[in-house]
Amino acid sequence: MKEQKNLSRRERQIMDIVYELNEVTVAQVLEKIPNPPSYSTIRALLRVLEEKGHLIHKQEGPRYIYSPTLPREQARQNALKHVMRTFFDNSTEDAVAALLNISEDNLSEQDYKRLSELIKKARSEGR
Repeated sequence: MKEQKNLSRRERQIMDIVYELNEVTVAQVLEKIPNPPSYSTIRALLRVLEEKGHLIHKQEGPRYIYSPTLPREQARQNALKHVMRTFFDNSTEDAVAALLNISEDNLSEQDYKRLSELIKKARSEGR
């Protein structure tokens, strides 16, 4: 599976919509995409995403219904790995520190407790 770094801005926007809705038609993408291009452009972009291996389709009557080839969780992990390699030299510590830095006002005591438990679990598993 090719990584999302191979995607154009429009392709990424479409993939965001696909993951949000799980299955999409051209019309649904047109409704949700910012500054939408033409119907035929969206159709062509969906076909390109399918050729790149990011989407599959099924036909229902005259319409194609597109869905992602990777489950959302796996795509999320792939994206995070790419961000860690690109911006944090594969340092989990630096990535987590950056996330905590931008999230400090939004984290509740319960959030901190859950994060502590996840860290303890990762340690006990040798990660």
